[in-house]
Amino acid sequence: MYIFRSIHEIINTVAAARGLLTEMFEKRKILSFRYSDALALLKDDENRLKLLIEKEVIHQNGNFVELDARFMDFFELLLEANEEINTAVIDENIEYLHELMDYYLKERIATRKASYVRNIKITFQKIARTTIRNIMNLQTSIDNAFKHEPTYQIKIAKLENLDKKRINIQQLIDTTENLILHEERQFFQQATDDELNRILLELRRELQLSAHSLIRAQQDIINYLNQIKSQVILVEKIRRVKYLQDQFELRAKSNLAEVLEREHSILLEGTAPSSFKLSINYLNTDEARPIILKVMKNLQHRETIRSNEAGAFSDEDLASQSMYQETISLEETVGNYIQAQTEAMWKDATAKSVTEASKGALRTIGNRPQSVMAEGRLTGRQTSRAGRKLEHSDPVFPYGRDIAQRIKGTPGITG
Repeated sequence: MYIFRSIHEIINTVAAARGLLTEMFEKRKILSFRYSDALALLKDDENRLKLLIEKEVIHQNGNFVELDARFMDFFELLLEANEEINTAVIDENIEYLHELMDYYLKERIATRKASYVRNIKITFQKIARTTIRNIMNLQTSIDNAFKHEPTYQIKIAKLENLDKKRINIQQLIDTTENLILHEERQFFQQATDDELNRILLELRRELQLSAHSLIRAQQDIINYLNQIKSQVILVEKIRRVKYLQDQFELRAKSNLAEVLEREHSILLEGTAPSSFKLSINYLNTDEARPIILKVMKNLQHRETIRSNEAGAFSDEDLASQSMYQETISLEETVGNYIQAQTEAMWKDATAKSVTEASKGALRTIGNRPQSVMAEGRLTGRQTSRAGRKLEHSDPVFPYGRDIAQRIKGTPGITG
């Protein structure tokens, strides 16, 4: 047996023959893969092929070659392409968990205890992956056994064996749940690891989903077995009728006459279309002319029907188009509401300030013709014409206090 010296050697060996290994893996269920075909995939480099045989990547059997079981299992494991249901692996992992937990409780060195916890987490993750994969393979195998197995006896045997595997998977799920919740409670009380707790939560969730999937698998097996039983009974009756018919005892040993008198069903059988080829000599005669014209007319009719089919999508149809949806911006709505409330409060405060300021006396400040100021904080400025109506200007906020609106009046107003 050849032993690889490093991972680097394994990767280089597989990479050098990746085309051949890919083809052999895709055709792994074919019983034979010819040596000549393998040589052609390696561009007739026989030295490379012999090197693969020497390293036991592939095996030669006469004029045929096959992929080594180790590489086959490795590829199927990574690609999840194996349909085998293996419950023994889960059982072994559960036993291994008991051993690791026992070692952890007896260990006193912290680093070694952490190493045991790490192996326990890896084993729990293996159990989760293996259980899910087994259930997927179980469901696929049940469907394939019922739909593709031609022999009734083998079909029934396969479904019954799959039902036994379903029971084994369910027992392993229950065993894992019991290990987590009851058997190893002392370990889980001492091993306070956040990652371990997260892995256990995910594992229990996966196990619950797996249990529901097993219930569905059980229902499928029961339904398929009942259908097979009904089909077997029907086939047996047909065979019995055929035997009595061959022995000319059908009317004497069956109730066929009574059934025919009671039932008046008519068996309708469609006419199977038949086609034949005309000779060249016949097609060259005038007698075949109407037939040729009729065929041409039918072909034109088919072309007309085919032209009504939907055409290919244009580049414009395939181009992504932007879609817009009207929505209400809550931030903008709240902002507008606050602004409206502020303006309303401002108007109320301004009106109140003007009313109170109008009650005070006016006095002059500085140049008398230029401006007047009321004690109620009213200001005025000179205008070109007298008798003009008072108008308001924009308010300002000096020192955080409200100032009344400016008013325009005639020059020389004194108080």
